[in-house]
Amino acid sequence: MASSGMIKFTVVLTCLAVIASHAEAAVSCAGVLNSVAPCIVYLNGGGIGPIPQACCAGARSVELQTRTTPNRQAACRCLKPILNSFPNPSAVSTIAPKCGVNLSFKITPSMNCAAIH
Repeated sequence: MASSGMIKFTVVLTCLAVIASHAEAAVSCAGVLNSVAPCIVYLNGGGIGPIPQACCAGARSVELQTRTTPNRQAACRCLKPILNSFPNPSAVSTIAPKCGVNLSFKITPSMNCAAIH
């Protein structure tokens, strides 16, 4: 049986993918969310324990997808709505550093997507 966090994430992911298919941006929400999907187990565990290698690969993919300001802002708008569906939303911000990935913006529940440059 799926955990409630997983069910919430899946519903949000599906809704955002539908919305993203109608939005214009160089980076797609579906692409960003698919990249971070391997991180669900780590995030549902509250950010405790080892990060799966597939999650680190996803973080590297997000880094590659967010090289421009519009792409960083678009990725932020995709990720921000799902953060509070995890037991410890701040655990998301630990993924990039633990994976050795240098994102040019910090992913937090309080991030202001418009202020990202």
